[in-house]
Amino acid sequence: MAATRVKVCGITNLADALAAVDAGADALGFNFCEGSRRYVVPEDAAQIVGGLPPAFCAVGVFVNCPRVRVATLAEQVRLTAVQLHGDESPEFCRGWSQKVIKAIRVRDRDAALAAASYDVDFILADAYVEGQWGGTGRCVAPDLLAGFEPQRLILAGGLTPENVVAAVRVVRPFGVDVASGIESAPGKKDWSLMRRFIDNVHAA
Repeated sequence: MAATRVKVCGITNLADALAAVDAGADALGFNFCEGSRRYVVPEDAAQIVGGLPPAFCAVGVFVNCPRVRVATLAEQVRLTAVQLHGDESPEFCRGWSQKVIKAIRVRDRDAALAAASYDVDFILADAYVEGQWGGTGRCVAPDLLAGFEPQRLILAGGLTPENVVAAVRVVRPFGVDVASGIESAPGKKDWSLMRRFIDNVHAA
């Protein structure tokens, strides 16, 4: 069985980005949702991506952003993938030059049906919290993920070094996504927690 991939999201500076790469992360996420506590200015994100190893996976996170804006930023920042984290339709999620991750907020078992309607590379399952698009620190109940396809599932929501091993063993997702669970403050990574999280995923 292939090792579970790790995406470290909410990267806002090059030092954290390089520490994540060194710790064994497979992808880094950059939040372009203005108003988010982990928002990064596109120009800064472009500089960070420019400092990464060649062809490293850089993911841009967008919430209900106009298609032309997403495409422009994807080219400017040189993104490998776009993560669409809002109410984007299946049609909106088709036809991109980059890989596409569609985030689904898991409220009940109907979330699996919603996920199945999206012809995308990956589905990111995040916890449903009324009025919030993500970054809530809440976990997804594993029983609600029964209908998701593990081979394209990225599990998010409240993951920490302490709980990620159990989550990976139960769900067996393609990858996991972490932000708040390895931070000392929003947008600032705790390198020790980050390394422990990634080591624990690999050990699971």
